[in-house]
Amino acid sequence: MSQSKRPTLTTEAGAPVSDNQHSQTVGPGGPVLLQDHHLLEKLARFNRERIPERVVHAVGSGAYGTFEVTSRDVSRYTRMKLFSAVGKKTEVFLRFSTVAGSKGAPDTARDPRGFGVRFYTEDGNWDLVGNNTPVFFLRDGIKFPDFIHSQKYDPYTNCQEPDNVWDFFSYSPEATHQFTWLFGDRGIPASLRHMDGFGSHTFQWVNAQGERFWVKFHFKTDQGIRTLTTPEAEALGGKDPQHHQRDLYKAIERGEFPSWTLKVQVMPEADAANYRFNPFDLTKVWPYKDFPLMEVGKLTLDRNPENFFAEVEQAALDPANFVPGIGPSPDRMLQARLFAYGDAHRYRLGINSTQLPVNSPRGVKGGARNYGRDGAMRFDGNGGRGPNYEPNSFGGPAQTDEAPGVGYAVNGLTGTYVHGKHAEDDDFVQAGALYRLMTEPQKQRLVENISGSLAQVSRDDIIARAIAHFRAADEEYGSRIATSVQQLRRAR
Repeated sequence: MSQSKRPTLTTEAGAPVSDNQHSQTVGPGGPVLLQDHHLLEKLARFNRERIPERVVHAVGSGAYGTFEVTSRDVSRYTRMKLFSAVGKKTEVFLRFSTVAGSKGAPDTARDPRGFGVRFYTEDGNWDLVGNNTPVFFLRDGIKFPDFIHSQKYDPYTNCQEPDNVWDFFSYSPEATHQFTWLFGDRGIPASLRHMDGFGSHTFQWVNAQGERFWVKFHFKTDQGIRTLTTPEAEALGGKDPQHHQRDLYKAIERGEFPSWTLKVQVMPEADAANYRFNPFDLTKVWPYKDFPLMEVGKLTLDRNPENFFAEVEQAALDPANFVPGIGPSPDRMLQARLFAYGDAHRYRLGINSTQLPVNSPRGVKGGARNYGRDGAMRFDGNGGRGPNYEPNSFGGPAQTDEAPGVGYAVNGLTGTYVHGKHAEDDDFVQAGALYRLMTEPQKQRLVENISGSLAQVSRDDIIARAIAHFRAADEEYGSRIATSVQQLRRAR
């Protein structure tokens, strides 16, 4: 159907939507605006579509451990106390998860893995909520509900439909890089212990002198990378849908504690404006030759939760949980997540879920101090006789008057904008480069994995659009997929 004949997309109130692809920002490179009603409405509705499990990342595992600064004092880049001295230790909780499956789905599915780390710091909880991939399918959070709908069960068949998955992808060329990751060998880790983790987004560091830097976080597995082929994963998942959960639990129980080395890439604040591509684009990586990895410390998991529901199912990690020395960047996906995660937790677990032991700031002496009161499941003294307002003259907690130091300059008119163009912004260059880095057997498995799914699509136009993206990344890449899809369809 042509665009001109299609019905007009509207808000819940029936108002026409002028742009469903881009959030409102301050200029092409600025932060997302709270006034973007369409964005907030989409995210708020999306968070309330499923009860009681998580909308995404429902299939999860978790464990406790310790992070220790081992090899580099990064205080010249950030004033986070967590990194203030070599040898400093901080308690952590790490939740792993698949993205699309509902509870009970096999945890060996081909899917990105959530890699969410909570650091119980002395300044409060810092939640670094990323994935086992350094990139993602999208660069703007306004498209996230639509993307997940394309991956979830179809409203008519109640099954995941390849038509929906590939139709959305065919209109979202920015996903080509992540699709190449997902359908490659690393798309199915052999275990949660044998995969890397990433903060994925670009974040802001601020040091004691007020200087700002952009930073990316990489957790490199000390166990080495191991993966499963599609047949191996299907066999394991069929026999034991909780294979990865069981492997993690058993490894920790027998004292074989998994660990990851944290490394960072750091970009001076001024370099971002003229970098060859948008450094806040979640569909891209920063090449190591431009910004080398610097080792920071080691994260080790050494304790299983005593009760899965209390400590893993009720864990509510939130990327908006920052501490002094770190803050957000103009990454539009990150900006959307700063709202969406906390909103999802408040809906799913309730307004007082931050008081649950797994979510409370256990690194802070005396715990959280604020004027939150009442609400469902308030299970402490509810503030007792103390005032529930601020400012007050009764000795209640007061603001620090210390500048957080995480601002950055913005300019421009409010509105919806395509990302500002950098010299080498492109949806396909990094996907093609990743393909060309692969060995021939890795390329063959990648092509087989993609074509096996794409060949199930019923419409030729969807297949053609999808293949065009892979051809744009690398002509050989796309041609091999096209040939394989044709062969599979003829065989059926």
